[in-house]
Amino acid sequence: MTRLSGKTALITGAARGIGLAFAEAYLAEGARVAIGDIDIDRAHAAAERLGPDAMAVEMNVTDQASIDTAVSATADAFGQIDILVNNAAIFTAAPITEITRADYARVFDINVAGCLFTLQAVARHMIERGIKGRIINMASQAGRRGEPLVAVYCASKAAVISLTQSAGLNLIKHGINVNAIAPGVVDGEHWDGVDAFFAKYEGKAPGQKKAEVGAAVPFGRMGTARDLTGMAVFLASDDADYIVAQTYNVDGGNWMS
Repeated sequence: MTRLSGKTALITGAARGIGLAFAEAYLAEGARVAIGDIDIDRAHAAAERLGPDAMAVEMNVTDQASIDTAVSATADAFGQIDILVNNAAIFTAAPITEITRADYARVFDINVAGCLFTLQAVARHMIERGIKGRIINMASQAGRRGEPLVAVYCASKAAVISLTQSAGLNLIKHGINVNAIAPGVVDGEHWDGVDAFFAKYEGKAPGQKKAEVGAAVPFGRMGTARDLTGMAVFLASDDADYIVAQTYNVDGGNWMS
């Protein structure tokens, strides 16, 4: 018996990286999965590869109509939504004196408002249907601390941790568990962009920052998307029934709390 048999999950930003690894892990545990992504072509390609229990839904988390349509499409195709993973996010970096309002607004629109209003739409769906659901938000070790060049991203992920606490306390009365995962440094294609920011502002050679942060992890290496799947499956399962409003570090020992 698989742990998520008969469940349906909607995962945002799931056409690649961490979201795609979660989709694969959930399918292996018996769930059906909607791969939500703004890149619908890549989402379709992922769903086709993953098989008949996966579907692609176009989803822009900065657009309420797009969120609502994706939720409805998932429920129509699979009957209901039992699990939401708020994974869609972007990264930015700049010294405090160079942060722009446009960059700040874009990061918070995706990382915080996108998380909140997707959570809200799915929570309404769960409450209306009496679903004892699971909502998992993707935070970050960056939300646990400040970093000199990463003020906006750090603040956005701190907001996700706080939102997880408030939503968790509010929704548990409906039987909906809200928790979060705080990864550390996770290798993947997104790290090319992260590395480029540090190359620009710290004068490092391409790849140097990535090597440095990997070496600094107590475990001895950067994480991978698959390092996070165990926690993602656990929090979506009945084993996590009594866990409410928590954020779990999965970071190789980078942060202790």
